[in-house]
Amino acid sequence: MTEDPAEVAARYGLRPLPVEGGLFRRTWTGPPDGSGRPAGTAILLLLAARDGLFSALHRLPIDEVWHFHRGDPVALLLLDPGGGARTAVLGHDPAAGHHVQFTVPAGTWMGGRVAPGGSWALCGTTMAPGFLPSDYEGAAADDLAAAYPSAAEDIRALCRPGTPLRMPPEDPPR
Repeated sequence: MTEDPAEVAARYGLRPLPVEGGLFRRTWTGPPDGSGRPAGTAILLLLAARDGLFSALHRLPIDEVWHFHRGDPVALLLLDPGGGARTAVLGHDPAAGHHVQFTVPAGTWMGGRVAPGGSWALCGTTMAPGFLPSDYEGAAADDLAAAYPSAAEDIRALCRPGTPLRMPPEDPPR
């Protein structure tokens, strides 16, 4: 890969994703239901090893499907409601256990970053029904580290101290 994250961001028209982090662009929004929730949503998401471009730990009330498009592998930390912690790796090498697509169940804490030794990764996520900013719940590092002590170091690396734990309403829509 000869591109750097700035070139990838420019090519796909990506901009900063508030609160969560990374650079993104919404690529699809399905028609709204009676409550205004879209039938589905999809985004492109650029993560990079530098410049703080990681997906901060958060959880959603709806399953989220991650898609690996290109770049270096992504380590996705998953903290399930029952107390289990594991890492799924998104990437292009199934022989190494990488997933090109991975579903994070509703209510699971998740946070992702480019795997050690990598530079950047372009992923996508899809949700059905679609994402609303009010769905986003950010993580408090101390609380999660106490609840999942075996993953405390990764939890602290995937939190943004001083950042709001809620996404601003429709600013920008995801």
